[in-house]
Amino acid sequence: MEETIEETPRGLSLKLCLGLRNGLHARPAARLAQEAQRYASTIQLISDTGEVDAKSMLDILSLAQPANAELTLLAQGQDAREALYGLARLLNTMQD
Repeated sequence: MEETIEETPRGLSLKLCLGLRNGLHARPAARLAQEAQRYASTIQLISDTGEVDAKSMLDILSLAQPANAELTLLAQGQDAREALYGLARLLNTMQD
């Protein structure tokens, strides 16, 4: 995986570019939240429009992210690294 996880004071961080042609709309937001809920760690999704709980579909939708948006996943907890890789894999392979 080409993404690099960085350690920050707030936890582990992973930056990525949203490749979804139609942006982060309802269906991919629901899939992302559902996948994030599988992990014990707290996971935040950060963009230029705000920071939200990645386990909440409505929070994710509130960011209104278009295609090719720059996003950062921030995770803190026992399975933070696994969570970041799992969510990045999902976002990188998700189809519109």
